[in-house]
Amino acid sequence: MVAGPEFKRRRASGWAVPVIPLALAACILGLLSLLLSHEASAQSSAQTSPQSAKPGSSGSSGIYTCITRDGRRLTSDRPIVECSATEQRILNADGSLRATLPPFLSPEERALQEARSYRLANEVAARNDEVRRDRHLMLRYPNTAAHERARTAALDDANKARQLSEHRIRDLALERRPLIDEAEFYKGRPLPPKLKQQLDANDAAADAQRELVENQKAELVRIGGRYDAELARLKRLWAGAAPGSLGAASGAMPAP
Repeated sequence: MVAGPEFKRRRASGWAVPVIPLALAACILGLLSLLLSHEASAQSSAQTSPQSAKPGSSGSSGIYTCITRDGRRLTSDRPIVECSATEQRILNADGSLRATLPPFLSPEERALQEARSYRLANEVAARNDEVRRDRHLMLRYPNTAAHERARTAALDDANKARQLSEHRIRDLALERRPLIDEAEFYKGRPLPPKLKQQLDANDAAADAQRELVENQKAELVRIGGRYDAELARLKRLWAGAAPGSLGAASGAMPAP
């Protein structure tokens, strides 16, 4: 505080102002500065703490590690570009394995991989079909007698169909005789439209039946060949061959 003559002079003039010493003023300014700094630090921590807790931060994304083709071991908090052609391991913070990151493939390599996977899937499906077919074959034909009965029944059905066609051909030949006899009256002259139509229809029906007979004969050969192939396969299965181990069946009935 101001004292002495100066204080008396100011008091005599009608007002008195307390004067703070410089040391005390510096102390007060220091305290204010410290309080402001502490408040700013608290606000900054409040703003940054939610970001550090986000799941996408490096602390929660795992540790990527790999060995390059030249033998170097690399580690990073994100996928490693130098190991794009090799497998990368993703570790937890305690070093345990979280997952593996397969090599990045070029379009050509990806196409080759997809073609390879497609081929392998088809091979597995074909083998499973063969296993089902062989098991079904053994259940359907437990012995040679059962298979021979099935062969005889299949051949009988095909023979009956062929015999029906041959019988129809004979009937058409009989139906043609009176038409031929009638056509004799028109030698050297055009046939009546109705007679000509009847002869043409008879010829077409006979041709169709003859073609059917040839197809039925071929079917008899096919049936015989199919049962021969089945019997040869069954003999190996009956002898102990594992279902699906004999390769693709030729001419066998499809598995249900």
